[in-house]
Amino acid sequence: MKPKFWALIVLLALTLLVAACSGDEESGASGESDNGGGEDAEADSGSDGEDVLVFARGGDSESLDPGSTTDGESSRVTKQVLEGLLAFDKESFDVVPGLAHDWEVSDDGLNYTFYLEEGVTFHDGTDFNAEAVKTNFERWSDPEHEYAFEEDGYVYSMYGTMFGGYKGDESHVIEEINVVNDHEIEFVLKRPLGYFLQNMAMTYFPITSPAALEEYGPEINENPVGTGPFKFESWTKDDSIVLSKFEDYRKEGQPKVDQVIFEVIPDNAARLIALQSGEIDIMDGLNPDDAASVESEQGVELYTRAENNVGYVGMNTQKEPLDQVEVRQAINHAIDRQAIADAMYAGYANPAKNLLPPSYMGYNDDIEPYAYDPERAQELLAEAGYEDGFEIELWTMPVARPYMPDPETVAEIVQNNLAEVGIEVSLVREEWAPYLESTLQGEQELFMLGWSGTNGDPDYFLSSLLHGDNVGSSNRTFYENDEVDELLDQAKVSIDQDERAALYQEAQALIHEDAPMVNLVHSTPVLAAASYVENYVPHPSTSESLAEVELAN
Repeated sequence: MKPKFWALIVLLALTLLVAACSGDEESGASGESDNGGGEDAEADSGSDGEDVLVFARGGDSESLDPGSTTDGESSRVTKQVLEGLLAFDKESFDVVPGLAHDWEVSDDGLNYTFYLEEGVTFHDGTDFNAEAVKTNFERWSDPEHEYAFEEDGYVYSMYGTMFGGYKGDESHVIEEINVVNDHEIEFVLKRPLGYFLQNMAMTYFPITSPAALEEYGPEINENPVGTGPFKFESWTKDDSIVLSKFEDYRKEGQPKVDQVIFEVIPDNAARLIALQSGEIDIMDGLNPDDAASVESEQGVELYTRAENNVGYVGMNTQKEPLDQVEVRQAINHAIDRQAIADAMYAGYANPAKNLLPPSYMGYNDDIEPYAYDPERAQELLAEAGYEDGFEIELWTMPVARPYMPDPETVAEIVQNNLAEVGIEVSLVREEWAPYLESTLQGEQELFMLGWSGTNGDPDYFLSSLLHGDNVGSSNRTFYENDEVDELLDQAKVSIDQDERAALYQEAQALIHEDAPMVNLVHSTPVLAAASYVENYVPHPSTSESLAEVELAN
């Protein structure tokens, strides 16, 4: 961040004036200035001349141990600190090398051999090697592992989802992990897994220093130690997370900046003002209504992410009256998706009829969406025995997310829609971390959330959110359908992509009929950054590396 030239002149003049009028009082120019980001704006340097990148977001991270959380705000930070064996291309879900520079897959799809980078060290100075990789995968897969920290409440739900379960489960896809030598490791599978390489690139499965696991124990979630371009410095809850440049990073010339600060500014409008005044450099969660003005404003740039998400109203299908399919279908007919898309997203969203984004393999375009039809909703409620309606709670997201930039207003629209069919809605508000934990435990009735793809595969949406095995973890609707589970399980193990697509289409048809959630919109998230920010590339997953970002002088 750097003030405009004219702002410096004005500030200097004011300083001289104050000095002339203040006698013996100490005066001088402040290190912070209220500046706009005009053509002459330049990057901020810290007190030691360091380049400091400030990234503002709507909510804090839940955990900095990536395997133990599904929170996108956590992944955004850990992406900078830890690395996996593989990674995704800057702009897509194409798999590229990470800590493994090469890999081989057997013809039967059961053996994966990874060749690891040599000479790589963790931030604590210990060596990265194949044993470190094995230690991490074993702590995720084995609840009895010394670093699983199960007694401290750690749950590795995304591991169970993406690899079919845990050690001892018949469904667990990994048979064994063999350390061939320090820089070669083999994964042997029980059966093929169509997206195994994509899993290896996900932000949930990076490699933590085993020495740090030993040192910090269950406090590893507040003390991440990896091999990434930035190392962890501090975390002030609900305020900021500070990372600093890792001088021994394996990629020459990276990172470009000396420090990254992830700052929490809950209100979208306040975040934009902070960007315009030069207090921050990049902001997520731009209100879509502000996109046009940002695009035309000097000193700031508009960015978009690819449509890769869904915002939804979930229903706890194990609680009355949401345990009745007629009630769930009625709620789907009662909510005006198009009105929400038009009112809240300024053309940057489309109404959703499926959980999957339309660009995904296996998207079922033959499904007829639930039309906005209050009369049909009332008929269904009467069939379920609720012709006079009922009272219910809607848990409302406390932070803006890419799929829900203004959750409070969306909640009010939903509240009004449901009131029109006789459903009286009370809004429940919680802080972000308690919100996630409480909905995990099933305390909610109706709730608002969303999902952003992190590996480009349909299973990540469908199994994560709706497979019966994930009830109480990523499946917060507590929805269970054995037929759906079987279809999803078949799709997991197939390496025939056409077969997988057909299975996912069939599963979506059943899910649509069961209606465990109201799929609201698929959005194109909008972001903004100061014009002096260079080489920033938003990733569809919402977690991009900041290693190559520069602040122009």
